[in-house]
Amino acid sequence: MRIDILTLFPVMCESVLGESIIGRARRENLVEINCHNIRDYADDKHRRVDDYPFGGGQGMIMRAEPIAKCFEAVCANAGSRPHLIVMSPKGAVFDQQKAKELLQYENLCILCGHYEGIDQRVIDEIADEEISAGDFVLTGGELPALMIADAVARMLPGVLAAEQSFEQESHFSGLLEHPQYTRPAVWRGKKVPDVLLSGNHSQVEKWQREKAREETERLRPDLVGKKSQKCQ
Repeated sequence: MRIDILTLFPVMCESVLGESIIGRARRENLVEINCHNIRDYADDKHRRVDDYPFGGGQGMIMRAEPIAKCFEAVCANAGSRPHLIVMSPKGAVFDQQKAKELLQYENLCILCGHYEGIDQRVIDEIADEEISAGDFVLTGGELPALMIADAVARMLPGVLAAEQSFEQESHFSGLLEHPQYTRPAVWRGKKVPDVLLSGNHSQVEKWQREKAREETERLRPDLVGKKSQKCQ
């Protein structure tokens, strides 16, 4: 899979994507992630990518032309048109189901908004969908874009040590993950549940399923309702 991120802050994105599991996956060519500076496609010597909004209002708006040129350059380099996501508070809220849906695309392109927004004309022209990180406000779309890139890339073959590493995690199955423990078996008087020390794999799996359900009902009861609707 190839993921292209259109941003005003490519160094910020690279600093995150070069670390940990995703950084290793990139170095091993398990996923290709490119960060493109929209300013490189500005049409004046000051590399200006924003301007005042028509109709008045506070703040500045990202101009359409530099964004369009940046996307066109990505299309030319990729040899085909990527599926373009615009990070926007108006979009559907990102979740694990959407992450799994995005795996179907060989090439994703994510546009990071900034300032007070993006000229609507370029969104109408090139966007395939808009996605939100949640019902809150950030200074730009970079953090949500990195979140999507990470969530999708980690499900690609070979990125994690084993397929079960993500299939048993919170949200993948519609439930939160069961509690996890490591050594020592007793920490400050608190003991690891006996079943996890028993060596009985069937009992361990049963305990994990039960605890996953309990944790979800306690912390995120809304997810239990969603899981029930999917099974109908």
